[in-house]
Amino acid sequence: MTFQIWLAFVATAAVVLAIPGPTIVLVISYALGHGRSVAKATVAGVALGDFTAMTASMLGLGALLATSAMIFTLLKYIGAAYLIYLGIKLWRAPVMVSQEVSDENPPTAEQPLKIFLHTYVVTALNPKSILFFVAFLPQFLNTAEPLALQMVIFEATFLVLATLNAATYAIMASMARKSIRKPNVQRWVNRTGGSLMIGAGLVAAGWRKAAA
Repeated sequence: MTFQIWLAFVATAAVVLAIPGPTIVLVISYALGHGRSVAKATVAGVALGDFTAMTASMLGLGALLATSAMIFTLLKYIGAAYLIYLGIKLWRAPVMVSQEVSDENPPTAEQPLKIFLHTYVVTALNPKSILFFVAFLPQFLNTAEPLALQMVIFEATFLVLATLNAATYAIMASMARKSIRKPNVQRWVNRTGGSLMIGAGLVAAGWRKAAA
């Protein structure tokens, strides 16, 4: 693998990652609702979820999903249903008074773990991510060189970029959260984020295999 090919991979992956998807919507919503301490949990969930999806792709799960309509459909609807569930939950989330919204009052110890697991599931169970990586990676592989090392390098690079991308969105959202104090604004944020997640779930449910 040449340095030029690696740079091309970095540039292409960065552009793709910059486009907000269901995972980024989830990161933004949680950062707005709970602050920077919980945003760290969402970023960790994204990193582990992407690692799971990419590793599964390289182990052959991506090829299986591409050829098995039943498995693809099952995984697609599980992920979509989970997104819709989280969206409804966020829509119905109670607003907090000004003191509770401040960063000096962090969430309970259980919340970051739950949010980490939510983000991980949404990221890891996204069949579009798995299929994208299967279709995306071969364009940069040199079959004349050892494939395993190339795949490890590309996966590590993609994980770093995905983590930095999620962290950027989370930090920006948590900074914006500092200006959010009124209950009606919080309610609007919760319902907007919830609507986006529900919409993302509906789009994921309707996303056809052929579109991959």
